[in-house]
Amino acid sequence: MNRRNLIKQIGIAGAAMLLPGRLQAFSESREGMIKGPFQPTWSSLEKFRTPEWFRDAKFGIWAHWGPQCQAESGDWYARHMYIEGHRQYNIHLKKYGHPSKFGFKDVINEWKAESWNPDALVALYKKAGAKYFIALANHHDNLDLYDSKYQPVWNSLKVGPKKDLVGGWVKAAKNQGLHFGVSVHAAHTWSWMETAQRADKQGAYAGIPYDGKLSKKEGKGTWWEGLDPQDLYAQNHPLSENSYDNGMIHRQWGWGNGVCPPSPAYCEKFYNRTVDLIDKYDPDLIYFDDTALPLWPASDAGLRIAAHYYNRSLKTRKSLEVVINGKILDEQQRKCMVWDIERGQSNSIEPLPWQTDTCIGDWHYDREIFERKGYKSSKMVIQMLVDIVSKNGNLLLNIPVRGNGTIDEEERKIVEEIGEWMSANGESIYGTRPWKVFGEGPALENAAPLSAQGFNEGKGRPYTDKDIRFVSKGDTLYATVMEWPDNGRIMIKTLATGSAHYPGTISRISLPGNSSSLKFNRSSNGLEVELPERSGLLSYALPLKIN
Repeated sequence: MNRRNLIKQIGIAGAAMLLPGRLQAFSESREGMIKGPFQPTWSSLEKFRTPEWFRDAKFGIWAHWGPQCQAESGDWYARHMYIEGHRQYNIHLKKYGHPSKFGFKDVINEWKAESWNPDALVALYKKAGAKYFIALANHHDNLDLYDSKYQPVWNSLKVGPKKDLVGGWVKAAKNQGLHFGVSVHAAHTWSWMETAQRADKQGAYAGIPYDGKLSKKEGKGTWWEGLDPQDLYAQNHPLSENSYDNGMIHRQWGWGNGVCPPSPAYCEKFYNRTVDLIDKYDPDLIYFDDTALPLWPASDAGLRIAAHYYNRSLKTRKSLEVVINGKILDEQQRKCMVWDIERGQSNSIEPLPWQTDTCIGDWHYDREIFERKGYKSSKMVIQMLVDIVSKNGNLLLNIPVRGNGTIDEEERKIVEEIGEWMSANGESIYGTRPWKVFGEGPALENAAPLSAQGFNEGKGRPYTDKDIRFVSKGDTLYATVMEWPDNGRIMIKTLATGSAHYPGTISRISLPGNSSSLKFNRSSNGLEVELPERSGLLSYALPLKIN
């Protein structure tokens, strides 16, 4: 893309943050971009159409698992361990020592993934009802978890576990017949790891720099001798404006507000790494943890990756069968990929398919959540899924994995309970489409608005027996009652006689997988249904099959 077209794409504000001469450098790459109908522009990417497999799948499970799980202290460990006084800094001091002596590179060296069994885990997730599985390919910590041509030393085959983690996951997913995807987060290492450039302001180590600026020559006599920490930390650059404001990273997420602009070499390395990942492992889905696409608008690297990925699908699969997830999308960008909402959900039926990504605990494994039994319950997950599907969405659920590659007993119990519900009621989820309205009940009136990329999860009123969600499949309408009523009867106002939404006759109501008809009465007040005797699997999120 030439300078004029790129400026047209990103706007004057986006172009102003680029350094002189940078646009020409962005066009240079060692990995070619497959040619085809998709060009690296937003207007061209609008030709994307969500494949039917994704629309039908509805439910995926994610292993957001990497070296930050080794400390078992929660998400963003590699950033927070360098923030003096932070909970994870204090944990790091106690567990490993001071970050000037034992940095994140050394945490990677401790991580061995010695008990990882991808086949067993993915089999469990399939039994839970997942139709697709997503594996972390890299996080903001910048370690590639695959055989990476362009991160040739700092990858999981050369350091840490010394295993091809993505390769193991994709093989397991294929063995189980699941669609496979990867999540890619490393575009943000540049600014996210700036905390590693700091030093303590007080105490015995005051003024002694952390290990964020170490170079290859300083590794003599260490385990990392011959390795360059800057290939991992990417901190040979000035700090962004207000970098010591720990919340500034969020305001600079879209590569504005005074962020130090990423170098052309950094952007091209990210492009090459990601195209190499795509070509080597052929994922069905790529989740980008970015505003719109990676490095946008500081670089067109993300646009080029998207065009390559879509054109590659047309070339190798003979149709567009792949998905990109992106966050904080404008109206045009939502046509170019599948909008992802983090820890939240839409409050209406979206015209285009979308996805919620959330977690039963923290994104990276946190032992404290396990010990205080702080995970989301299976009931909460299922109710979320039902609500999301009624609005044309999918649910991607992270099950945190411990550093050793296993999940704990509480997580396993939750996953198994989800599987029990899905086994009994999955027909009301898979392959369905939104109905004329998504639901009724008091939770609609108290829905929390989205904030930034999502984060309205759990902020609304809890579901009751008056909260009902609708989906359709062919001539069948499913009305799922979120809670069991005390009197064993349900009133669905939307399906009253004379309803504009359902003017036809209702001949039969039953439960999924059950041939027995339920007693019902339809009046001007609504459709009253008499429920069967309550049981374990019928204690919440009860789908009524209406013909």
